[in-house]
Amino acid sequence: MNTNINLAGIKMKNPIVLASGTCGYGRELDTFFELNKVGGLITKGTTLKPKDGNPPSRICETPSGLINSIGLQNPGVDHFIQYDLPWLRKQDTAIIVNACGSTIEEYIELCKILNEQDIDGVELNLSCPNVKAGCLAFGTSYEGVKEVTSKVRKVLDKPLIVKLTPNITDITESARGAEDAGADGISLINTLLAMSINIETKKPYLANNMGGLSGPAVRPVAVRMVYQAAKAARIPVLGMGGAINGKDVIEFMMAGATAVAIGSGTLRDPFASVKAANEVEQFMAKHKIKDINSIIGSVQLHG
Repeated sequence: MNTNINLAGIKMKNPIVLASGTCGYGRELDTFFELNKVGGLITKGTTLKPKDGNPPSRICETPSGLINSIGLQNPGVDHFIQYDLPWLRKQDTAIIVNACGSTIEEYIELCKILNEQDIDGVELNLSCPNVKAGCLAFGTSYEGVKEVTSKVRKVLDKPLIVKLTPNITDITESARGAEDAGADGISLINTLLAMSINIETKKPYLANNMGGLSGPAVRPVAVRMVYQAAKAARIPVLGMGGAINGKDVIEFMMAGATAVAIGSGTLRDPFASVKAANEVEQFMAKHKIKDINSIIGSVQLHG
């Protein structure tokens, strides 16, 4: 039984990836299981300089999900390189850095630095809805995605995966923008812009008023967008958005994803990703599937 996959030039032992923003830099989960049980880890969003993020409250639960407005709080790339990367490199799993910027120049400078590091790839975050500058501002159009991606591509030799926002009308346009600019892969979906109000205080639960919705509530939307993006672009897709178990992983892969990231599911159950990896193998054994790559894009539409 082969569970190895190749995501945009990044070789992984299985298609399960820890999603950015839900596993920090890995140490939080190391107390629960060895990180080599999953195919890869995507670091929390990392910026050129340290970032405090948004004021609290920054997270609230909703039916079948949660809304967050963390605002990319992180210690900056220098701290990551000095304190986190050496430890991560010992964990025998693929390391992908989620790179964020407020300006195109910041993206370029950050990726120049990352290009010199011992990492397996970069996830270019053009889709975070919780910051006032950068990210989402560049990721809502074909032109914006293509401009940032093409300029980063010139300074980055490592595999480049562009993270796309679902908060647009047509996901295929941004998928093509990333491909046309030379990206090696795309990842989607990021969170859906959402809002929840405390009816007793008449105020939103989040201090930022709005945030990003994740969890099982968004999965059908994510599966649909992964299917559309995989059909529109020829580069591999990293699917995400509400996946919490092996069944969800298989569903995303049938829709066209090469690998699948588990995010808020990890916050609910720290072992979710390991359980999912085991459940995928059980599915393959039950259906006598010898190579997991045969599942990718195997959905059969009606009509």
